[in-house]
Amino acid sequence: MLVDTSVFVSALISADGANRQMLRLCLQGAHTPIIGKKLFQEYEDVSGCDLIFERSLLTKEEREELLNGFVAVCEWTPVFFLWRPNLPDEGDNHLIELAVAGRADAVITHNIKDFNRAELKFPDFEILTPKELLN
Repeated sequence: MLVDTSVFVSALISADGANRQMLRLCLQGAHTPIIGKKLFQEYEDVSGCDLIFERSLLTKEEREELLNGFVAVCEWTPVFFLWRPNLPDEGDNHLIELAVAGRADAVITHNIKDFNRAELKFPDFEILTPKELLN
């Protein structure tokens, strides 16, 4: 599975809920998320942004530690082919490409609407929210 940045950020902001539970399951080995260069850079960029985490109980150092732990349980996946699914947000196309390259069974995101509007469809994985994954 692939965990979108929006889900990772939500898990860092709130101590409860489906986002945090899904992150816990990954850290415990119940799921093995895939990660690639661009997604790792997104995680790293947002984890260091204090403005995003004003409401978070975690310090910047704790966020970095959690990111390192999360990345340690991920499967590094190189992307060799660009599919260009033409999502409404061009910046999200790399996530679909990573999901295809890593043979993900699901993309976990809060951006269901945009991901389902891709011009190029891939039936091998589902687009789910964290709550849908847990159910």
